[in-house]
Amino acid sequence: MRIATWNVNSIRARVDRVVDWLVREDIDVLAMQEIKCKPAQFPLEAFTAAGYEVEIHGLNQWNGVAIASRLPMSEVTHEFSGMPGFAKKPPVPLDPTAPGTDAEGYPLEARALGATIDGLRLYSLYVPNGRGLDDPHWHYKLAWLDALRADTERWLAADPDLPLALMGDWNVAPFDADMGDPSFTVGSSTHVSPEERAAFHAFEAAGLTDVVRPLVPEGYTFWDYTQLRFPRNEGMRIDFILGSRGFADLVTDASIHRDERKGDGPSDHVPVVVDVALEGEDDDMPMIFG
Repeated sequence: MRIATWNVNSIRARVDRVVDWLVREDIDVLAMQEIKCKPAQFPLEAFTAAGYEVEIHGLNQWNGVAIASRLPMSEVTHEFSGMPGFAKKPPVPLDPTAPGTDAEGYPLEARALGATIDGLRLYSLYVPNGRGLDDPHWHYKLAWLDALRADTERWLAADPDLPLALMGDWNVAPFDADMGDPSFTVGSSTHVSPEERAAFHAFEAAGLTDVVRPLVPEGYTFWDYTQLRFPRNEGMRIDFILGSRGFADLVTDASIHRDERKGDGPSDHVPVVVDVALEGEDDDMPMIFG
């Protein structure tokens, strides 16, 4: 099975590129982030014609996550327990009993989507950006990551052999080599602050590991559109697939598809792919073309 994650930065603007890549690279499951649309606005027909079903969690023109799969999806969830909400101007008074709010009454954003596919528990995640170390969004980011880490510990405590993968745009460059954008300063900018890096590394203690880095030790996954960042290769490695032991043991190969940052109308992120070997998997499963 080929599994990928990609922050597509507006699926309606890039549907043709995404579906063409899915078919060309023989991808079975794609976790998407920043789809920037509601479910009714998602260009579903192109995916259906290519043989994919899609689960979508989007609330407006911001954020949004989706999973496209050639295999059936079950146990679909649109958040994780304890996931905090955020609003620059929260409703007053806050109402924690209102639908789509956290325990304090802040609105939940469309940043997490989970599904079980052929025995694998997969999540598409769009971690909050943080914006700046003096911004409330930064504290929201840390709380969001901490809640996800706590849930991860609970999931693996209940089932230590669970093949779990948390995939997506983590908005953290965990090592100095992962940050090549000169506008970011290690230690004093978001994405590279000690607190964000500690929050990312806490997932290792929770039982997850970066399943791509051992196979692809170098390479960025994001380049800003401005200041010729891509031609200068001034990027960041912020898109990751973190897997449990039960998932990591299945991984046979991995790749970062840098060429998808080229050409007309690319996303500022590129796909990250892993190949996993499932028992009884048929490598000759036919593709479906529209």
